[in-house]
Amino acid sequence: MHLLFFENKSPSSSSSSSLFLSILLLLRSQDTSAFLLQTVPQQTCFVASNTGILPKTSPIFATTATDTSSASSSSSSSSTSLVDYRTITTVPPTHPLSPLTFAGKVESALLEKYNSDEIQRVLESWRLLDQGYEHREYFGPNPKGDGGGEEERGEKGLTPSTSNCYQYAHSYVPGLTVKPFWSIDNISWAKKLIKHYPTIHKEFQQVTQNMDKLIQEGNNIWAGALTQEAGQYGDGWKTLVLKDRGIWDEVNCNLFPKTSKAVEQSGIPATEVFFASMKPHSEIKLHSDFTNFVLTSHLALEIPDSGKNKCRLTIGDETREWRNGEVMLFDTSLMHDAVNESDGMRYILMFRVWHPDLTEVEREALQFIYDCLSVPEMLDDNEGIRINAERQMQKLRQFPKMKSLSVGFGSSKSSSGGSGSSNASKKKKKKKK
Repeated sequence: MHLLFFENKSPSSSSSSSLFLSILLLLRSQDTSAFLLQTVPQQTCFVASNTGILPKTSPIFATTATDTSSASSSSSSSSTSLVDYRTITTVPPTHPLSPLTFAGKVESALLEKYNSDEIQRVLESWRLLDQGYEHREYFGPNPKGDGGGEEERGEKGLTPSTSNCYQYAHSYVPGLTVKPFWSIDNISWAKKLIKHYPTIHKEFQQVTQNMDKLIQEGNNIWAGALTQEAGQYGDGWKTLVLKDRGIWDEVNCNLFPKTSKAVEQSGIPATEVFFASMKPHSEIKLHSDFTNFVLTSHLALEIPDSGKNKCRLTIGDETREWRNGEVMLFDTSLMHDAVNESDGMRYILMFRVWHPDLTEVEREALQFIYDCLSVPEMLDDNEGIRINAERQMQKLRQFPKMKSLSVGFGSSKSSSGGSGSSNASKKKKKKKK
């Protein structure tokens, strides 16, 4: 297996679609030193194996049967087509991994840090990934229908052969609840986030009114897809990242300080946070995001014709529209698509959050795997190197210091005394004295 790395300061739009796919590249590599060469966080990695070239950033699309298979001479279950996802798999047995492989080194480190009974599902997920297992399961009407006879039809007249409510996950933690949309009625962080909507929306409008300056000052502002597969999102899908794999982007956070602070104060269990735009009269094709242990959440920022059903998201067989100021929580390991039929640009604030069924220890264990990908020295045999790597990772994951909460743009200037508002605040303090 050959490993190909390229540095990416901030992820493309599709990075958010497959958090755990980076782990796919670790399969069975005997040369663990290859993973210690790159220490730059937030890199995007590719692996060349018998399943073709599989980027961490690519989701599975239902209409891209030849996109990845062309990279390999052999046919593979990773090749996707409209028919492929309408299948059901059985979870195979797993076994401890060889400590001579990178995947095995990660497993050994997990067992040293945590009680094996408490992270059994994470270990099984990691081993399944090492085996190249792809989980596919049906959650639509009449789950027992096999097409052999008259299938029972659901409320919409759907059957297993016509429904899109299939889970398709390379990164699969067994036993997690599956449903297209989750109620936010009892989710405290969602209610807190909604209260921050006016502040977040106002700052977003102020900062994005000067796009040229935003692009000049920020990191990968409105980045598009980096790969052909990810390009199936369409050229209308762009992102602006605030957090990736648990690591905050200090530059972009300081361009949106009030938004970043609101997200942090709301206590959102997010591994990724980013703005996402969608051009008018565009669509995102039917696809899966590969990972079942994170859910996706949207805070609708600017929805053209809000309430008129012009901007819609479909998870499985259930469709909902974005409405300004509302939060949705859903499972993108199920096949899903989206459309913007309006004449305006659609903007949302998007999150990847830990699945509610995961225990705190399981979340920590999964985050540890992400950390090993960002700072591979955390697995080094030298204790001193490991300790320094852990300190580096802790620093990377800290919420960045906000240079100014008074303005979004040019906050670095205001913190150095170049802003009139900053000077005015100093004068007020003097008067109080």
